[in-house]
Amino acid sequence: MPYWRLHYHFVWATFNRLPLLSDELMPHVQRSIYSRAKRLGVIVHALGGVEDHIHVVASVPPKLALAECVGQLKGSSSHIANEVSGESRFGWGEGYGAVSLSEGSLPKVIEYVRNQREHHSGGSLLEALENVGDNHGKDPK
Repeated sequence: MPYWRLHYHFVWATFNRLPLLSDELMPHVQRSIYSRAKRLGVIVHALGGVEDHIHVVASVPPKLALAECVGQLKGSSSHIANEVSGESRFGWGEGYGAVSLSEGSLPKVIEYVRNQREHHSGGSLLEALENVGDNHGKDPK
């Protein structure tokens, strides 16, 4: 088995940043992400989010392209969200943001992601991590 330590912070938003991730729906979306990640060999360290976007801290094996990983996580979770709600109105927006993480920064980012609701309600956001999904490949400034 190869040795690898490839850690990432992913962010993606709901379609048009609509507030679709309700308190009732979020646990289903999170379980779906954990389940699909396990099947892909991805280690999810933390999941968090608010009504219009989600953060995932994960270690992705080198055999899996990041775009494929995120596509699988988004696809399975939107499918479950629509199944649970009984409607087909849930969807993720196009694209995602990704930041690679050092082993040393992992605990801080995990803590940040686990406390998303508090950061959003208390105004203690780390803008570089929040806007990752909105820059369409451009350097966040």
